[in-house]
Amino acid sequence: MVDPLAEVVTLLQPGARFSKAVVGAGSWQIRRSDAGAPFYCLVLEGGCRLALDGREPIELRSGDFILIPAAYGVGMSSMAPRSGDAPEALPVALATGEFRIGDQDGPTDLRMLVGHCSFGSPDAGLLVSLLPQLVHVRGEPRLATLVQLVRDEFRERRPAREVILARLIEVLLIEALRSTAGTAASPGLVRGLADERLAVAIRRMHESPTRAWTVAQLAKQAALSRSAFFERFRRAVGLAPMEYLLAWRMALAKNMLRQNEGGVAEIAERVGYGSASAFSVAFNRYVGLPPARYAREQTESVTLAASTLRGSHAGRPEP
Repeated sequence: MVDPLAEVVTLLQPGARFSKAVVGAGSWQIRRSDAGAPFYCLVLEGGCRLALDGREPIELRSGDFILIPAAYGVGMSSMAPRSGDAPEALPVALATGEFRIGDQDGPTDLRMLVGHCSFGSPDAGLLVSLLPQLVHVRGEPRLATLVQLVRDEFRERRPAREVILARLIEVLLIEALRSTAGTAASPGLVRGLADERLAVAIRRMHESPTRAWTVAQLAKQAALSRSAFFERFRRAVGLAPMEYLLAWRMALAKNMLRQNEGGVAEIAERVGYGSASAFSVAFNRYVGLPPARYAREQTESVTLAASTLRGSHAGRPEP
């Protein structure tokens, strides 16, 4: 059986780019702007509040994991009340490598891991549009086990600690994306797959992207009326069924063009278009470049990167 989420995650190539341990004490508030970067927060001990632009604050407790695939305005504050006109807290670097916010003296009441993950795919923006805007995981036994492993690594400070932490966080990211039960996910693929009927239709689109699907045919797969399916899909996934199918076809096409997996006509057929010209029009409208030009620019980019890397090594003395 085709696994749509696994396909999206595989193309995304998630990784742990940057993380830092933060401890908090007393009353504090802090705000950050991440310009669309993927942001995550793992609460190891205690609790805090998190607020995104246009959303009600969320209370985070020990063991909670938050993933925001494209973060912009993110505000965090202590559970303790703080006046609205109080200045924002500035993290203070400690000798232990952690950062402290709030009261600088006395016992801490919060320990968390925050940072940026990375999506290695050049099409991250396109693929992120298929994911929820916010994933909040709580009470997942598998996630709790991973959290405990992360907590132990931070405390023990054993050899290869950073390598292990990076791998554990990568697994956390994937586990969070596929967690559905007990997850307050915003509209996106995760929420769509949590709906048994919609999940059938989504899997069919991934199994047979070449098929000339219609809303009526997909509704039949989901055992729903056309109108009920359309509204239910749009509310859960955040896109209309045909918009989702187009986004997935374009993601597949871009990956094939990047990997030089055939000519334009062949790729057109593999993603459900009856002719190269119809595919080129759709691709150009969606991506902003004709497929042949996109493939050429991707090849040139890879060649330039390889040439730059060889040049940097050429000037180094032999060991």
